[in-house]
Parts: sequence; structure tokens; C-alpha cells
Amino acid sequence: MSAPELRLASCRLDVVELAALRGRERELPALAAAHGQSLPALGRIALGAGQFSLCVRPRRWLLLSAADAPGVSGARWQGACAGVAAAIDLSSALVALHVAGGAARELLVRSCRLDLALDAFPPGSAAATLMVQVSVILAALPTGMLLLTPASTARHVRDWLQSTARNFGPMSFSETSVTELIAAQRP
Repeated sequence: MSAPELRLASCRLDVVELAALRGRERELPALAAAHGQSLPALGRIALGAGQFSLCVRPRRWLLLSAADAPGVSGARWQGACAGVAAAIDLSSALVALHVAGGAARELLVRSCRLDLALDAFPPGSAAATLMVQVSVILAALPTGMLLLTPASTARHVRDWLQSTARNFGPMSFSETSVTELIAAQRP
């Protein structure tokens, strides 16, 4: 029996949103760099050591890192960004799913309002959109697509992915971590 064409993994992680305060946006990249994080341009992602960031709204970035005790990542960034940016802990609000395999983009395009063709949405791209009538943030990684969706609708998204994947053959399901996800992106 061959390996499944599609793989779905849930990814436990911490998510902190940084929102630059008015007039302080220029200070934020250096502040983030001092904490090992780079802030990408709008619509892009940036991989770091054990963490990555993405930007889908002007002057706002999502920082994704390995899951820590509840509130620790948010408090760390709140302290680091005092007076420069607001840091909001979204770890409990968002669920991360990684869809991989040769048919991953074809699966997602069945309900996505974005053009997910490789030349239109190459690895390194990020965008906010609707899928199956649910808000999602998509990040194109070399190994597949990362979806961030509200925790309240994550089951619906996961069930839709698994149901629709039947058209492509078997789909495996697993758990992964940010560290494993980032390690898989490195050549």
C-alpha cells in the first residue's frame, strides 16, 4: 500500500500578535530581531530558529513559536514591546493545521477564495481569507500549507478537510510541533 497522498497534522503552538503603536513602527523590527524574530513584509512569512512570523495585515504580525505554559509567550512579548507595540496572546484563540502532500493545494482550492496556484501563491506567501465560510490565515510553506483558524471553528475546518480529502485517496492525521514544522522547511 502506498503512502497517503494527503497529510493533515495539528500543530500545538503559541501565537502572539504584535501591533505597532502609531509612529513606532520603525522601532519594531529591531526590537523583534533582538528577540530572535524577523518581521516579514505584508503577505509574507519569515522562518526563524524554532519560530516563524507572518504578516497579513498592515503593521501587524503573528509570531508563532513552540507552545509554552499558558500566557508565558504573550507576557514575554508584552514586556519586550512596552511602548512600541501591543502584544496580544492569541494562543487559545487560534488552531494551527498543516496540510501536506501532492494534492494539498487542490484540496484547499475547493473552498478557498484565493488563487492557490504555485505561481500565484508561492512558498513564503501568507494571506487571510475565508474557507468553508470560516476565517482562516494561510501560509504557504515548502512542505505544505499552514492554516490558522479560530478555535471555535477548527473542528468544522478539520472535518471538511478530512471529508473532502476522500476524493483524493487516504489522508493521514498526526500531531506536529513548530520545531518539527520549521525543521522540515530547511533544505
